[in-house]
Amino acid sequence: MLRIITQRAEALTELRRICDRTHDDQVVHKEATVREVLQAVKRQGDRAVLHYTEEYDQVMLKAEELRVTGSELDAAYQQVAPELLSAIQLACRQVEAFHRQRVPKSWVQFGEDEVVLGKRYSPVDRAGLYVPGGRAAYPSTVIMNVIPAKVAQVPRIVITTPPAPDGAVNPAVLVAAQEAGVTEIYRVGGAQAIGALAYGTETIPKVDVITGPGNIYVTLAKKLVYGTVGIDSLAGPSEILIIADHAANPRHVAADLLAQAEHDPMAAAVLLTPDANLAAQVVAEVKQQLVNHPRRMLTEKAIAHYGLIVVVESLEAAAELSNEFAPEHLELEIAEPWVLLEKIRHAGAIFLGYSTPEAVGDYLAGPNHTLPTSGSARYASALSVETFIKSSSLIQYSPQALEKMASAVDLLATAEGLPSHADSIKFRTQKLEAKRSDAELPMGE
Repeated sequence: MLRIITQRAEALTELRRICDRTHDDQVVHKEATVREVLQAVKRQGDRAVLHYTEEYDQVMLKAEELRVTGSELDAAYQQVAPELLSAIQLACRQVEAFHRQRVPKSWVQFGEDEVVLGKRYSPVDRAGLYVPGGRAAYPSTVIMNVIPAKVAQVPRIVITTPPAPDGAVNPAVLVAAQEAGVTEIYRVGGAQAIGALAYGTETIPKVDVITGPGNIYVTLAKKLVYGTVGIDSLAGPSEILIIADHAANPRHVAADLLAQAEHDPMAAAVLLTPDANLAAQVVAEVKQQLVNHPRRMLTEKAIAHYGLIVVVESLEAAAELSNEFAPEHLELEIAEPWVLLEKIRHAGAIFLGYSTPEAVGDYLAGPNHTLPTSGSARYASALSVETFIKSSSLIQYSPQALEKMASAVDLLATAEGLPSHADSIKFRTQKLEAKRSDAELPMGE
């Protein structure tokens, strides 16, 4: 059950342990397995994909069955309640509206001596989006990955998602994909799906960028193919850190902690508060809300191993501890969240005030729910339009501008022992100088 601690040193030790929870001794063994899968897919294509789908998912498929058919896509709408369809459509609109504010604009700058500098942005040609599945359904993950890619104007977007035991793909996932604008969907999951997207097979296209969360095998596969393709991040199990004051509702705080813990046995749920009474009330609420919880065993395991309450001296002290943890999700359930926000340096997404549970960010607030985990919010950001866009620098020098810079470039190139760099400038400026000398000669000489 949730532990309450009061000492800063102990709190730091526990927070670091929780942050490092994915670095276990089994990762090396799992990475070797993933490497084997990836190499097989690279060499054998569809054959390896089908083999591992049967081995790991217990689903036998033929190559022509990998892609979800048009009739399946059509039928999915008949299997989704109208209310759910409306919610999916609302989420698509909200997420698109947010991401349209994030599209970088190409620019050029005209300087002295006809120097032109700039940057041009363009989308990748193909994006592969991984959606966890099998026995669960995550239409929200579809929306959060597809919409930024569509806003970035990626010409070809494909989805891979594990099949259910009967080989089907969840209809809510299929509807969300279509509403977001994608119909090319393959029923394959795990490391074999990442390999197929990275290297291409007879059926599944090679892509330029792979995004989307998954289990440890998917994460390791993304790590190993990085360089062959781009990736969004190496997402770990979900996590939340809540800073709450005396006025926070303990029932709400407990529900928000459990909303993360129910994701995964390795999910983390942390509360920092200066109010010891609130801490005790939250512990009681967590116990109560777990009594009839449909995912009780999984959620209790997460809470027992990676749940924590720290009673701190002040909200400022809570902010300091939060920055050490750099949480994926940070809730500021306090009276003046915008004041404390000034002291927050590291967090994937920040939810401000008593009426902003993290769940709104999971589904339809607009900002992406694919966020940096395990402390990577110190240097990483949420999945966004920029994930699917790369930039090219634009540089144009006039002869006059080049001549002005020639001496400095020559000195730098010579200092680095790169004579041809210097010559590439010198030859051009010598030619310019010769032309100038010829032009200055008196007539008849």
